[in-house]
Amino acid sequence: MRCYSDAGRDEAARICAAPLAIAAAISMGDYPFYSTVDSDLKKAIQVHPGTVVAAYGEMTLAAVAVSSIAPNMAPDWLKAGDFSAFPVTLKPYTLYLRAKYFQCLGDYQAMLAVAQTVLTLHPVAPAITKIDLYLRLMCATACYGLEQHEAARSYLLEAMALALPHGFITPFAESVTAFGGLLEQCLKESYPVAYPAVIGQWQSTWTNWISFHNQFTRDNITDILTLREFHIATLVARRVPYAKIAEQYGVSVGRLKNIITDIYSKLLVSNRDELAQYVFQAPKP
Repeated sequence: MRCYSDAGRDEAARICAAPLAIAAAISMGDYPFYSTVDSDLKKAIQVHPGTVVAAYGEMTLAAVAVSSIAPNMAPDWLKAGDFSAFPVTLKPYTLYLRAKYFQCLGDYQAMLAVAQTVLTLHPVAPAITKIDLYLRLMCATACYGLEQHEAARSYLLEAMALALPHGFITPFAESVTAFGGLLEQCLKESYPVAYPAVIGQWQSTWTNWISFHNQFTRDNITDILTLREFHIATLVARRVPYAKIAEQYGVSVGRLKNIITDIYSKLLVSNRDELAQYVFQAPKP
């Protein structure tokens, strides 16, 4: 955020700093700073149509939408998978965003197919890259959603081996809720020193991301539900089996169904499809 502010009129520097600056602003709950960067990016896209500047701006805004579980905010090019306006060098990241978009919709098969394909075709770099790391997390998330737990664990451990020895914890703090306890288990078993830092960052930033989700989707779901109910609602909306959710939260399936009934009552919905519409603002099937 300081780099973005210090860039002043250096538009190229601001564009480069924008993705992380905007993520930091959301993590810290700084809505005014987010609004400033958002406005700057939209102006840059209008002033420089068809350029690399516009492409970076478009990708950053799309990343905010899918990272905040607000697929209704995703641009049309991402929904359609049309990356023709982007330079070849940016294709791996746009495809990563496509995988994230499928995650928002709960389409784990498509998510896994995209992430695995890009990971396979992406050349090995001599250093850690966001693509190498985040695509492995995408594969792990998709495998977990498809109940391929061993594959999910394998991808998670690969990602951890790339990042955690260097203290790079943020991608895992962002992903805690996607794995129903598997990420914490992997941390405890393989990287116990990193466990308190990852979980601590998740606890300090997750509520801010939910707050932005509420503003982006114009819902107040977390004002209505407790944080625990919201997590359960997300899993139910993603069609995770009841037995799996019950095991994760240490309750019986019968007790879980009572909790879900309470959630439906609070949100004035009656089934999983309506819940998914409310939680993710996803298109109705």
